[in-house]
Amino acid sequence: MYTANAIRNVCLLGHSGSGKSALAESLLYMTGSIVRMGKNADGNTVCDYDPEEIKRNISISTSLVPLVYKNTKLNLLDTPGGFDFSGAVMEALRAADAAILVLSAKDGITVGFEKAWKYCQDRNMPCIVYISKVDEDNSDYNATFDALREKYGNKIAPLVVPIWDGNRKVTGIIDVLNKRAYEMQNLKRVEIDVPEGKEEVITDFNDALKEAVAETSEEFMDKFFGGEDFTYAEMIKGIHQGVLDRTIFPVLCGSGVNCLGSLMLMDHIIDLFPNPIEGNYHKATLADGTTEEFVVSPGGVPSAFVFKTVSDQYGKYSFVKVLSGEITSDTALVNARTGETEKLGRLYTMCGKKATEIKALACGDIGAIGKMDKVKTGDTLCDPRKVVSLKQIPYAAPCYSQAIAPKTKGQEEKVAAGLARLNEEDPSFTLVNNAETHQLVISGAGDQHLDVLVSKLKSRFGVDAELSPAKVAFREKIKKTVEAHGRHKKQTGGSGQFGDVWIRFSPQEEQDELIFDVEVVGGAVPKNFNPAVEKGVQEAVLKGPLAGYPMVGLKAVLYDGSYHPVDSNEMACKLAAILAFKEAMPNAAPTLLEPVGALAVTVPESYVGDVMGDLSKRRGRPLGMNPDADGNTVVEAEVPMAEMSNYAIDLRAMTQARGTFTLEFVRYEEVPKANQQKIIDEAKNDD
Repeated sequence: MYTANAIRNVCLLGHSGSGKSALAESLLYMTGSIVRMGKNADGNTVCDYDPEEIKRNISISTSLVPLVYKNTKLNLLDTPGGFDFSGAVMEALRAADAAILVLSAKDGITVGFEKAWKYCQDRNMPCIVYISKVDEDNSDYNATFDALREKYGNKIAPLVVPIWDGNRKVTGIIDVLNKRAYEMQNLKRVEIDVPEGKEEVITDFNDALKEAVAETSEEFMDKFFGGEDFTYAEMIKGIHQGVLDRTIFPVLCGSGVNCLGSLMLMDHIIDLFPNPIEGNYHKATLADGTTEEFVVSPGGVPSAFVFKTVSDQYGKYSFVKVLSGEITSDTALVNARTGETEKLGRLYTMCGKKATEIKALACGDIGAIGKMDKVKTGDTLCDPRKVVSLKQIPYAAPCYSQAIAPKTKGQEEKVAAGLARLNEEDPSFTLVNNAETHQLVISGAGDQHLDVLVSKLKSRFGVDAELSPAKVAFREKIKKTVEAHGRHKKQTGGSGQFGDVWIRFSPQEEQDELIFDVEVVGGAVPKNFNPAVEKGVQEAVLKGPLAGYPMVGLKAVLYDGSYHPVDSNEMACKLAAILAFKEAMPNAAPTLLEPVGALAVTVPESYVGDVMGDLSKRRGRPLGMNPDADGNTVVEAEVPMAEMSNYAIDLRAMTQARGTFTLEFVRYEEVPKANQQKIIDEAKNDD
């Protein structure tokens, strides 16, 4: 078991295809955890083991791989780069104390890298930048490094100098701090002589590092201006402090394929990244509702945070980070969410899908607990002596919705049950059974996210499901006041049925619920039949005259009628009211209403024109534009919800995935006459 000082929890972040999983594979190989490196294309890497990941050649969930190097345990969290799977990134960020931001020397700074940088900035998380694929054709380390410097300034600090061949492909690297050069021969690191002409570059980079180190403490500043040289240990100490303070962002490079730079990266992870005690700070909510800073403490009472759940064919595992004390498989902890005491199950370290049972998990370490049925992602497990609840994982609100249904009728319950299980391990999607449209609506980050969930329903639960556009809940109302007569008369020998009512229907602004009133004089309709008349109207307004949508903004006044002392009853009066409604509606200028949402789109300034043009095609009404704290523009508008079903995908295409949006229902508005007939025809076809 490793103490907190000898643990590093690090997540790999970056754009899809930047080489994160290949880097993880090379680190596993160089530390002896695996004897042969897998490849994404072959579907045999440690991190991408899920059948969906193998099929699609991408990561879709966060994988945990523990490595041991120089008596230090490194818990590496390999995250997906696809934007549809950002929920998994949020989970990894809660467990990690530092991040390696991966970008490819072939692609330079991508949107995924920018997002990863922002995630770390928002969390004040220490980072190392790793430029991958430096040995591949069309790679350009210098262009990538220059772009980093230009965008993020002199805080970008190179710890490595690449060695090129005649084709500008990187064949080796020089460690700037040690002034030693290496290349890879048959996946083994071999020291070589520093090539001629590189000394000046190394000296320049070293001098720049010394300046950065001098700024990390007054002692170092005095030494620097006194003309004294820093020792290697002082350089490491200063850079470590600069990384913690986010004033220094070290840049390393390498290749996940031939393992160039992998050992150097490991050395710097150990030297420069914080241990869990120095790492992420947490806000905890106490039982009385107050909040306090949560201090990671090996000597404290046991507590752990559940940051991820896997519920698949291998069993259910709750992934935890121990935040204080130590936990064992028979530790009893209180679940702060439920208040129930849970006796922990077996403990494991996870390496991809492989689980290895262990006796205990120390403070700062990451592992998994088996078969904790009542425990969910986001739960805090703590000692009964101090029950605290840590902040939930900030998943982005789902922005893309589709209706989901089984291909074979009668399997609706299997779909719902399967999705409920999948929701345990992916809380970033939501499921709503819309009683009004009679659809099960699934909402996620995008089309790929939902497509993966449909595939998992089939592979894990044996149920074929299909997606279709979610129906919009329209409304109907009238614009004119009309009076109508409803008469229900039925003679069947013996006592018959007789109901006779006159009802005035009028539109009501600012009122959704039906208003029912009575103005009958002289007992034309006995009072005891009034509730039956109201019930008839209540039933009738559920299906409007145009397209069968519920009616709103309606007042119905029973003002006259007649009755039969024997044949009049509640059922007859109710049916008469329905007949009056049906007679009145076509003459009351009925119209369709649609839900309108408040839209806020956050985009870089350069995309504002495209967004505005697109909004006009969606019948949107711009309300204004405001700058945000990050230099983006927030476009605010009101837009019909019926026009927004694919907006998540369209906005991503329009802004190279740099745009985000929120959409909230505000009210119903009349549909333009030109659009009404199409909606009416579609509703009739659905029937």
